[in-house]
Amino acid sequence: MSAEFGKTLDRFGLRRSAGRTGICFDNAMAESFFGALKNERVSRATYLTREAARQDITRYIEFWYNRKRLHSAVGYRPPREVHAEHEKLRIAA
Repeated sequence: MSAEFGKTLDRFGLRRSAGRTGICFDNAMAESFFGALKNERVSRATYLTREAARQDITRYIEFWYNRKRLHSAVGYRPPREVHAEHEKLRIAA
């Protein structure tokens, strides 16, 4: 990871996530997400511009992946539902 990239992450308060080269199990959740994105959306579309790609991928993530797609890692429920439940429990605690 470059020093400049690291500084950018720090500036935005983001945590670095970099596993060993060629070891997909270091970050299995991210690997799963990007695999689903590629297989379910990107490989099925042709984008004429980067902006068109950005808009389509954002729609996929916000309206399908987070709200409707069932995820085995969280009991075959959509992430948005799991997050809402977690927030409710966190506030009640």
